[in-house]
Amino acid sequence: MGNTKEPIPTLSSPQQTAPTHATAPRTMHFALFITGSLWLLASMTISARAAQGIAERFNLTVAAALLEQLFLLFLLLVGFSLFQGILRRSGDLRTTNALPQRSTTRQEFLRGIALGWGMLLVAVLPMMLTGSLHLQFWLEPRAWGLTILSLLTLAVATLALEVAFRGFLYIRLISAFGVVTATVVLSLIYAVLSSFRPNATGLSIVLTFFLGLLFSLAYLRTHALWVGWGLHFGWAAATAVLLGLPLGGFSTYSEIVTTTAIGRNWITGGNYGPEGAAFTILVLWAGIAVLYRMTRNYAWEYTHAPIVPAGYAVVVAPPAAHTAMENAAAAAPAPLVQILGSTPTAPSTMAAIEEHLRRESDTSGS
Repeated sequence: MGNTKEPIPTLSSPQQTAPTHATAPRTMHFALFITGSLWLLASMTISARAAQGIAERFNLTVAAALLEQLFLLFLLLVGFSLFQGILRRSGDLRTTNALPQRSTTRQEFLRGIALGWGMLLVAVLPMMLTGSLHLQFWLEPRAWGLTILSLLTLAVATLALEVAFRGFLYIRLISAFGVVTATVVLSLIYAVLSSFRPNATGLSIVLTFFLGLLFSLAYLRTHALWVGWGLHFGWAAATAVLLGLPLGGFSTYSEIVTTTAIGRNWITGGNYGPEGAAFTILVLWAGIAVLYRMTRNYAWEYTHAPIVPAGYAVVVAPPAAHTAMENAAAAAPAPLVQILGSTPTAPSTMAAIEEHLRRESDTSGS
């Protein structure tokens, strides 16, 4: 019996987001994580100063927040792509930052918005039932323009946050320490940074940690930021624009609806907003379950490892008698093939033709 050995079957994970260099050590990925974190801090400082300078120079104070987030997003995308070039000869801006172009991009984003919107409405349900929400409306024409500006600012700001925390940095940390460690560490960093926001509390920090887990799961299930961005934006827009509640301690977004939440802080979140209310913890856990089920098709299409056929090929030799018969048949001369004529040789059975042939024969004989 003869056999040839081939590799054992393996599972190779599809690279839907920023690809990593196969030979890069973990220390290299961790070094890039540290470098990217420093670049994030530098980008935040640069974008804030640049936006302030331009707003003052061209009298665009009303758009200063939008300009700041646009500058921040641009610096993050370009900077992370350049850092990716350390691992590869060139860094693709979209894949490096977990923003791949694919057919389901719009669908993922819209589903994320729907989930974030729905989660926020459930989170404020106790406030509505206890009569803790007091709404005031400002419906002047100028308010609509400012509301659109707030929505644009939130869209860019949430994308910048996702690129910063669940894009390049998260991928580098996964390559360095694995999924579980990277998810916990990055969510902790996200929560600690939230402690510097206005009116932050211990409960709000814990809630921000769970929000980090939720957004990380959105990336892990899709290998992209589209669902996470939609989820983040839907939550923020529903909080700040739809209900006019504080968003992470800030109350600078809503222009049409202004809501005052009166009651115990564990129900309303106080001046920090719903992200500081105890009931929101239950909402986040339910959101994790819904997100997991909602993304099952994306997980199958974009994250499941395809089976690569391989293994040990086994070739069984035929019996000796069979081989001898094949050799004898090959050595024997080729048989003769007789080709018959196409004209029938048997006499016709028709009486008239037979009589004619007999007369012709007698005539020729005489």
